[in-house]
Amino acid sequence: MRALVYHGPGEMSVEKRRDPSPGSDEVLLRVVATGICGSDIHGFTGENGRRHPGQVMGHEFVGIVLDGGATATGVALPGQLATAVPVIACDVCAACARHEQSMCQDKRVIGVDPTISSAFADLMTVPARNLVPLPDGMPAELGALVEPLAVGCHAVARGGVGPADRVLVVGGGPIGQACYLAARRTGADGVVVTEVDAHRSALLRDIGATVVDPGEGDDVGAAVRDLLGGPADVVVDAVGTDATLAQAFDCSAEGGRIVLVGMQSPRLTVDAYAISTRQRSLVGAFTYNHREFRETAAWVGTAPPELTRLIEGRVGLAEAPRAFTDLASGDNTASKVLVLPTRES
Repeated sequence: MRALVYHGPGEMSVEKRRDPSPGSDEVLLRVVATGICGSDIHGFTGENGRRHPGQVMGHEFVGIVLDGGATATGVALPGQLATAVPVIACDVCAACARHEQSMCQDKRVIGVDPTISSAFADLMTVPARNLVPLPDGMPAELGALVEPLAVGCHAVARGGVGPADRVLVVGGGPIGQACYLAARRTGADGVVVTEVDAHRSALLRDIGATVVDPGEGDDVGAAVRDLLGGPADVVVDAVGTDATLAQAFDCSAEGGRIVLVGMQSPRLTVDAYAISTRQRSLVGAFTYNHREFRETAAWVGTAPPELTRLIEGRVGLAEAPRAFTDLASGDNTASKVLVLPTRES
């Protein structure tokens, strides 16, 4: 098979690799599409140190079952469209017993663990228990959006968002978009997104979001309060910098919940008084549990029309190294680019 191999910061190439052979507890997939994630870009540049030379990355994927087996929800049949939960948990620890697989200390993650040949390739294997079948007839490419959308679902759940809540999402990149859609699905009283990039702002408005540009010089907190009818009960920071976290505090209500899901900066300066004297809660969010992933997949399987708008680029495997380079440099500003192995260069 062909695979996109990472060689070190700024270097990758398409190479031939031995076809994977599924074990008795695995399913073989022919990859249809894999999304390029921001964490993949940061791994490609060497910024996050979470990708390793010789690795085949890719965790936002959808494929066709070639060789099936018994799964958590039945039997995987050849020809079936499916994705899979990338978090491979141990299933025996206390976190797994609580069904919080993202907190499993022995978890492995497809696309991150360098020993797993992942989804930027023609073929891949996944644990049968992690397989998530998708409905016949849905646009296959949408299956590659399940993973990032599940991240948004988990972040909103960590914030305890409910129908009575006013919600602010800070940052309108792919994870911010996912958080906006997840908050809207909860029936939140109102949802606003802040975003400085005009291209992303246009995409957000196309999918129905109300957008505030914090770079226009206006009082962002006042603008958000005006649009929501008061300060935000929940703020989801989908960027993760000192500036965006400060914006989250400025826009949140007393007793409000702030969810940090963005990971742009590994260390942040926190205004402790803004937490303690206003009795706010600051919580982290990372990946998702299996239930949230499967619920997100079921929603994506209904093919909500706004999801097609999230995909702004498609490349074949041969074009993928250039796509990574252009996304890393900012020459390509597409929100979500899919790698399609069968696409002609």
